[in-house]
Amino acid sequence: MRIEIICTGDEVLTGKIVNSNFSHISQRLEDVGLDVVWGTTVGDDRAQLLDAFQRAGGRADAVIVNGGLGPTIDDLSQEIAAKAAGLDLVLDEAWLARMEEFFARRQRVMPPNNRKQAMLPRGAEILDNPVGTACGFAMDIGRARFFFTPGVPRELRRMLEEQIIPRILSRIGSPATIKLKRYHCYGLGESHIDSLLEGVEALDPTGGVKLGFRAHYPQIEVKLTVRGADANDIAEKLAPVDLEIREKLGNFIISEDDQTLEGAVNAGLVAQGGRVSVVETFTSGQIAMRLAHLPGAEAVFRRALVARDRGQVFEALRLPPHLDIGEYSEAVAAEVASAAREHGGASHALAVLIDLDEGHDRMDLGGTIWVAVGREGDTVVRRARILGGREWIRLGAVELGLDCLRRYLQGLPVIERTDFERR
Repeated sequence: MRIEIICTGDEVLTGKIVNSNFSHISQRLEDVGLDVVWGTTVGDDRAQLLDAFQRAGGRADAVIVNGGLGPTIDDLSQEIAAKAAGLDLVLDEAWLARMEEFFARRQRVMPPNNRKQAMLPRGAEILDNPVGTACGFAMDIGRARFFFTPGVPRELRRMLEEQIIPRILSRIGSPATIKLKRYHCYGLGESHIDSLLEGVEALDPTGGVKLGFRAHYPQIEVKLTVRGADANDIAEKLAPVDLEIREKLGNFIISEDDQTLEGAVNAGLVAQGGRVSVVETFTSGQIAMRLAHLPGAEAVFRRALVARDRGQVFEALRLPPHLDIGEYSEAVAAEVASAAREHGGASHALAVLIDLDEGHDRMDLGGTIWVAVGREGDTVVRRARILGGREWIRLGAVELGLDCLRRYLQGLPVIERTDFERR
């Protein structure tokens, strides 16, 4: 099936907002084995929208249109869809009542221009939107089935999962069951993982398993899309491939499916009844930000010290002045972690200390990262050297620190060289 995505709006076309909706739609379709062949971005212009709809209707089998369902004058999707199909716009009384109820529940009066959102091409199929007022709808234009979706991300995502993907899969006679299995990895490069997993798809002779990758430094997501007749068939196809992936990637798998690295850390602390204090330099508090907001973090996250100046770290932790000499070292990192644990009243500590090279930001700019993790009487210190510019170093240091804490909590080797390190 050939699928096209059309994103509308001047703000998207001009780059005033990042088009994250396109990325989400395309990735979710890929996750269920559907390929996007074309992507089109069109501004709020009637002639250009009409041309885009007609072109898509002549070359695609399914088209997802995002945006243009709002109440304002520049929301044109319903109007142009009707024109492209040669249909009238008619008021959907049931959706109008839904909108009025939506506003009434919030003790608000519905503005008159919201009535426009209930004007749909005659005969269009409604796509429910339980979290907003924009009425999604589906209809045929040319040879293609069009699915019109709101631009608000949470409304789009709900509609995509509950309304659109099931309809598209039904149209192509897809197997009754599709499972997406994801392994989130840190420490191995994409080409390295690709070579390690060469041939794993062949472990399922039916061809029901498709391997894919999604790189977003510092992590790489390994994806398996498994198609089968039912849950048992899926499990049978997945089992040998899953076993091989775990054997090949080992400790570099940091989490799976919807779990995150910080979620794995949080779960490890909860399981051990532990509490952690964090010290981080140059990372802009990103480690604390990823840990402190998690459900249940109030029981395991004690405090964080975020500083850019090493002197502030030593002063805040009341460390002896003689330690504040030259660059960080293994001994200094261990002392910082110990002091953070004691001052924070925590069982565990994570210290991520960075000596950044001097000079202008450039690809060969480097940083030396000291990570100290552990509990009283058992602190492990890891040194890493990363090149690639300031942002690359900062992101790598955050991930490295969290991964070291994850490994420590899970009883895995904290020191295991990654592909991102340099001598």
